[in-house]
Amino acid sequence: MTINNVYWISSALLSLLYLTSATLYLVKTSWVRAQLAELGYPGYLVPLLIVVKVLAVVAILWRVNVPLSDLAYAGMFFHLLLAGLAHLGVGKYKDALPAAVGLLLLIMSLATQNGARETPSQYGLTVATQPATLN
Repeated sequence: MTINNVYWISSALLSLLYLTSATLYLVKTSWVRAQLAELGYPGYLVPLLIVVKVLAVVAILWRVNVPLSDLAYAGMFFHLLLAGLAHLGVGKYKDALPAAVGLLLLIMSLATQNGARETPSQYGLTVATQPATLN
C-alpha cells in the first residue's frame, strides 16, 4: 500500500508542477519569454514547452502505452535537469529549487511505478512477490 501511495502522491505533485508551469507559460507568455532570454534560450520555445509539458503529464497519468510513458519520464528528467542547471549557471540559485523538487518527485514516481501500475515498466523497481530462498 505504501508504494502505491508514494507513486500516486509523487506523480500527482509532479503533474501539478508541470501543469502549473504550462499555465504560467500560457498566461504570462511575455514574462516567460523574457525569463528564458535571461537564461540564453529563444522565446519561440514557449508554445512548444506548453504542449510538451501537458502531453508529458497525460502520458504518465493516462499510461496507455508504457514505452510512451517511459519516454515522457525521460523527457521530464532532461528538462528538469537542464532547467536547474540553466538557473544555476546564471546565478539564480533559488529559481533552481522547483527543478530540484521536480527531479525528486520524478525519481520517486519512476521508481515506484511498477508497484502501483498493472503493466510494468522495465525502468521501474521490481516488487518482490515471493520471499527469497537461500540455495
